[in-house]
Amino acid sequence: MRVLLTGGSGMVGRALLRLAPRVAPGLDLLAPSRAELPLTQREAVTDWITAHRVEAVIHAAAKVGGIQANLDDPTGFLAENLRLNDALIMGAFRAGVSRLVNIGSSCIYPRDWRQPLVEEDVLAGPLEPSNEGYALAKITAARLCAAISGQHGFAYRTLIPCNLFGAQDHFGQDSAHLVAAAITKILRAKADGADHVTIWGGGRARREFLAVDHLVRFVLMALNRLQTLPLLLNVGADRDYSVDEYYRMIADLAGWRGRFIHDRSRPEGMQAKLMSSARARDLGHAPPADIRPDLRIAIRAARMAL
Repeated sequence: MRVLLTGGSGMVGRALLRLAPRVAPGLDLLAPSRAELPLTQREAVTDWITAHRVEAVIHAAAKVGGIQANLDDPTGFLAENLRLNDALIMGAFRAGVSRLVNIGSSCIYPRDWRQPLVEEDVLAGPLEPSNEGYALAKITAARLCAAISGQHGFAYRTLIPCNLFGAQDHFGQDSAHLVAAAITKILRAKADGADHVTIWGGGRARREFLAVDHLVRFVLMALNRLQTLPLLLNVGADRDYSVDEYYRMIADLAGWRGRFIHDRSRPEGMQAKLMSSARARDLGHAPPADIRPDLRIAIRAARMAL
């Protein structure tokens, strides 16, 4: 099967390219650069898909970033992702591609809602203001996929991962999320001989993280049976930790013995957003019970990258 992969240079895309030959050897993943395929142009997407005889799409491209990046550029996160999602999804639809996996985000869930979050909770309440633009673009993409599936019988499905991390994370970059940022801070503190690391917020906010390889294995497994999946499907870890707990785990695994200081003037986003992945488990998703082995792998990779 010939599959267009968008976001091939991102963490999810790179994991797909790395694991596909072993997990799904029958797939031919095509991952053009943005220079080769301008993802914000519908006609260009349709023409490229037609010319390359694409049979399915995995849409993992997005403008991404942490809390501060979203606060600094809410217009860009909304507008750029709206254009990207519209061009890619409608371009695939117009080319007659009947199978599409849209990688969503847990930020589409309401702020301070019931825990764990289930798929029906989308749009049930107000969004977290700090990344509202990004969330609205993700919600729109999911709804567009659902509309195409309902009206035309195509298998366009949105998978909603929790926060992700991995060996090819954004270590040392402004776009880094909690785990990558914590690993970077702690490794740099250890290298510099620093006795403390600053944590944004009070440290009590809880986050659910899954190593990206576990999501990717599910994506590759599900691609051949998208018609059997619901329109929205949580794919997470089914367990969360506080920000402080993540920092303490990473410090212990990295061998750093300093102390933590909380900067409560900094934003920390939603207090909790644990998802229920019960439906994905019924379909074969198997998240690990212990996050530490995957954190070890990420720390080892960060040491080489920084």
